[in-house]
Amino acid sequence: MIIQSHRVLLSGPDIGSLEEEYLLAALRSGWVAPVGPDLDLFEREIAGRVGVPHAVAVSSGTAALHLALLGIGAGPGDVVVVPTLTFAATANAVVYTGARPVFVDCYPATGNIDVELLAGLLAALHRDGVPVRAVLTVDLYGLCADYERILPLCDQYGVPVVEDAAEALGAVHRGRPAGSFGRAAVLSFNGNKIMTTSGGGMLLTADGGLASRARYLAGQARQPVEHYEHVEIGYNYRLSNLLAALGRAQLCRLDEMIERRRAVRDGYAQVFAGVDGVRLLGGEDFSGNCWLTSVVVDPERAGWRAGDLAAHLRAREVETRPIFKPMHLQPVFARARTSLSGAAEHLYENGLVLPSGSALDENQVRRVLGDVMEFLDGRR
Repeated sequence: MIIQSHRVLLSGPDIGSLEEEYLLAALRSGWVAPVGPDLDLFEREIAGRVGVPHAVAVSSGTAALHLALLGIGAGPGDVVVVPTLTFAATANAVVYTGARPVFVDCYPATGNIDVELLAGLLAALHRDGVPVRAVLTVDLYGLCADYERILPLCDQYGVPVVEDAAEALGAVHRGRPAGSFGRAAVLSFNGNKIMTTSGGGMLLTADGGLASRARYLAGQARQPVEHYEHVEIGYNYRLSNLLAALGRAQLCRLDEMIERRRAVRDGYAQVFAGVDGVRLLGGEDFSGNCWLTSVVVDPERAGWRAGDLAAHLRAREVETRPIFKPMHLQPVFARARTSLSGAAEHLYENGLVLPSGSALDENQVRRVLGDVMEFLDGRR
């Protein structure tokens, strides 16, 4: 039984009859453990969609990040460069390996990693003799980072790129799909993502050795013998066959779900068009997958703050949230090395993420847009 709520969610799961059909078939097949035909097919189908040879399904995007970083050898004494504007999992995965994150700021227009700052930071770390194990990029809110410039820059220093495409499945950058950049990439299938397996993630790579290593570690590093034999520490990171079946159904509907989110974003673009001091993060001609639509408010020009709109919508049971609080402002990372411009802090202080999910029906979309227009009319 699905319990209907009057509250409009930011990005709720979009589940229908196809998902029910796939999941029920998997349940009836008896493959309910973390192995099975749907798991194998899900990996192949995602790899085919992204255009990479290898995909390893795991229990979360965070697990995939951890395995990817272990696969490139990150460990104690290393640093990994991480965008400061991201979810904590990106930085946490670095710490899991024993390495240290070094944070770099973003472009104010997109929220993605500032390549000029990255270049200066890599030069400074190289000059200081600091071992940089990787640059961990983030495709923020479904918009790919500038890989055309990032990849050659990192090659110059012999530093591999790991792409955190957790939010970006279905996005394309200059003809290449998100998840196909760098030595390895990761996806997330958390319940609020563009498509979901309830909880889950995927490691993607063209490196067969890295993929095999990740699969081995995800299965508790068990040796291929009849008894339980372990020569190193592994992890319980496997994805279940049942959740993979759910993911396969979602993948069938991915393009239509992206188009639905794009239509929602277009609605916001129309509402805010001509509103002084307000812009959509990433621009109106957005080339990403439109996972989450965010507005950035200049309070002096607009005459109101992002928090004012959030309060208005909260009173009408419409969920919003600020743009990510930068990692360098998080107490747990207060002592980390940084290269900052102030852009991420500005976006955090002045940005607001609006309901963007493909599960929003027409009435909900009209309701949210109407609530936003009501707020704007009251401020004119």
